[in-house]
Amino acid sequence: MAITTPFGPDSTAADVIAGVDLTGKRAVITGGASGIGVETARALAAAGARVTLAVRDVEAGRRVAAGLGHGTTAEALDLSDLATVAAFVKAWDGPLHILVNNAGIMATPELRTPGGVELQFATNHLGHFALALGLHDALAATGDARIVSVSSVGHINGEVVFDDINFTKHPYDPWQAYSQSKTANVLFAVEADRLWAADGIRANALTPGRIHTGLTRHIENDGVGTSPTAFQAGNPDIKWKTPQQGAATSTLLAASPLLAGVGGRYFEDCQEASPVVPGIRYGVAPYALDPAKAARLWQVSTDMLAAA
Repeated sequence: MAITTPFGPDSTAADVIAGVDLTGKRAVITGGASGIGVETARALAAAGARVTLAVRDVEAGRRVAAGLGHGTTAEALDLSDLATVAAFVKAWDGPLHILVNNAGIMATPELRTPGGVELQFATNHLGHFALALGLHDALAATGDARIVSVSSVGHINGEVVFDDINFTKHPYDPWQAYSQSKTANVLFAVEADRLWAADGIRANALTPGRIHTGLTRHIENDGVGTSPTAFQAGNPDIKWKTPQQGAATSTLLAASPLLAGVGGRYFEDCQEASPVVPGIRYGVAPYALDPAKAARLWQVSTDMLAAA
């Protein structure tokens, strides 16, 4: 049965966290210095959690952390650089109750890591995969941990291209690369939940909706995609969310007692998403929840980390 909640597309992070007490719990939010990451951090910290912002720009992260208060801190993490992921994991001490895999990039020019991994896949999926693996024991130590993976409605545009993840055989397409990385976010949640539920770790994925944040910087008037303003003009029925509304579903999955014991699912507008209907940019694609594809991605990702 699909999970439903009293919240919806207009709900904010503050709405879904109201009445929730996270005192004594610790949370890590990647990309927590901007966009919906800040609002997710704000909500969790206000509910009593000790939040760590895992960010590329540590100085910017510390300024944001100081503004949020409640003991929020910031530490260095560049998801495209596995050495910094390893350093973050090594420095972590003690249990971890909430991991929000929030950071991401979208529709970038063709770029690869020094190890040859396409940058969107490396940042959006592989770095988060390595981070979760490294923090597994800290999460398991709580007996009741949650992993939240921020995907996108863009996942419906394409699945993981297992025979050419890094676009070495086919011409690079920024949107295909983005779509496969966002599909990977959902598949990760599916397999992480299958493997780790017995350890007391539940994992879910979500789309935050369409929000005006720095994520859209690569599609502004560059010929690759459509700017938010132009997109809205051509799609008047599609509503853009505020960052506070965009953070609602992340916050719900991270902290709400309504999601206790729930895992391996994909959420949209604070509800479990229905199957996608062709021609409508809403819902979840069946391949993103396919357990066989999820297991395959896990193995491929493990092999890529070993090779790196």
